[in-house]
Amino acid sequence: MTNSETKATLSFSDGSASLEMPIYKGSVGPDVIDIRKLYGATGMFTYDPGFMSTAACNSSITYIDGDKGELLYRGYPIEQLAVNGGDFLETCYLLLNGELPNAAQKTEFVDTVTKHTMVHEQMQFFFRGFRRDAHPMSVLVGTVGALASFYHDSLDINDPHHREVSAIRLIAKMPTLVAMAYKYSIGQPFVYPRNDLSYSANFMHMMFSTPCEPYKVNEVLVRALDRILILHADHEQNASTSTVRLAGSSGANPFACIAAGIACLWGPAHGGANEAALSMLEEIGNVDNIPEFIKQVKDKNSGVKLMGFGHRVYKNYDPRAKLMRETCYEVLNELGLQDDPLFKLAMALEKIALEDEYFVSRKLYPNVDFYSGIVQRALGIPTSLFTGIFALARTVGWIAQWKEMISDPEQKIGRPRQLFVGSPKRDVPPIAKRG
Repeated sequence: MTNSETKATLSFSDGSASLEMPIYKGSVGPDVIDIRKLYGATGMFTYDPGFMSTAACNSSITYIDGDKGELLYRGYPIEQLAVNGGDFLETCYLLLNGELPNAAQKTEFVDTVTKHTMVHEQMQFFFRGFRRDAHPMSVLVGTVGALASFYHDSLDINDPHHREVSAIRLIAKMPTLVAMAYKYSIGQPFVYPRNDLSYSANFMHMMFSTPCEPYKVNEVLVRALDRILILHADHEQNASTSTVRLAGSSGANPFACIAAGIACLWGPAHGGANEAALSMLEEIGNVDNIPEFIKQVKDKNSGVKLMGFGHRVYKNYDPRAKLMRETCYEVLNELGLQDDPLFKLAMALEKIALEDEYFVSRKLYPNVDFYSGIVQRALGIPTSLFTGIFALARTVGWIAQWKEMISDPEQKIGRPRQLFVGSPKRDVPPIAKRG
């Protein structure tokens, strides 16, 4: 960031104080006002619930322009990366290192990740401690955090080599852990990873093969999964990424930080949104029921919400949604599910929402969650695991953000302030005098 020649001046109407604050310019996007001296100079904090107007860090990883519907990874448009940017591991390399790999760099990176996909054999005992019907996200929170118990040789966050090793381990082992969580829930044996398969193909192999029936790799479906992972790899300073950064600011090890991110992602307003969107479509049930459903959505007293539409940042069509819509068609065509009633219902709902003035005026466009649930369902992934797939994809983004934070000389332990509205100081009365 560069310092602007102009300054921001805060003046109080009663003339009691005036403060000049520097303005910093990013390479793209809004400028920021540096308010770090505000409290020391005025004794006041800013008040910004949900951090709607607050930049808590500087970053060079991901940029979102919500008004334009634009998402950039290291400057590259998500549309180009998803279509022309190779597989998911190329995107991983980009997010971690700042540039796309050349052929030699990609070969080395893929080889390194592939050779770290196995987890310690004792991890099986952790799974046995969970109930069979445990939600996969609760299993992932526990097992990812438990990785710190096995890899003491990469926990020194001040050692660049340790950070690199931890990054590779997390990216490599997440597919294995997600697949193990699925296999455990359905009572099937765990499937070991195969080094001769690509990242996404290996994940599908661990998910869907059994000792009596090996998984046949379908490149169309593998590419669809790759696209899901690429589209979800990072998304700037969202709730789970901010959680990872906040946990990391205390000096916590990377496995603990990623486990914290998974816990945050579990929330239905964040990573659970695609699961909620699919559940909404199943509840609507039929195209004929859409008008009544739309009527209920518009009724503020009904409590019915339109899931999979709108976004905290995007005020235009989510660029990821367009790509996921195309992927949806590709997968359903490949599997002969063109007449899938749920997909037809989704298309009809999308058309109505995009033409209805109520939704248009509120800029409630379909987001990536609206389609990703349908695609994952077609791939054979159960609804309960949708957020686990999201966590698998977002791990590289979390790691890239964590590494950037650790290396930032301006980073301090996260410590938001508050506007206190409780009781002022008072004395404790004897119990006999308490009402």
